[in-house]
Amino acid sequence: MSRELPDDAAAPLEAEQTPIGVQTLVSGVAPITPAQRLAMRANAPMEPKKAQRPADHGLFDTNSRNQIEMF
Repeated sequence: MSRELPDDAAAPLEAEQTPIGVQTLVSGVAPITPAQRLAMRANAPMEPKKAQRPADHGLFDTNSRNQIEMF
């Protein structure tokens, strides 16, 4: 009941020297392209440019639900 490994599984990983250091190359893994990076950023949720005030008034006021008396 032994399972044979494919030829690629036994092959050692390759490495290449880059300006930032040594990088390991894994077979079957493609590098992320700039277009893919931009697509991920475009699909990410928007973030506010500055701090937002809480929406704790009117319909969204959760403390008013704890109010016991009307006036």
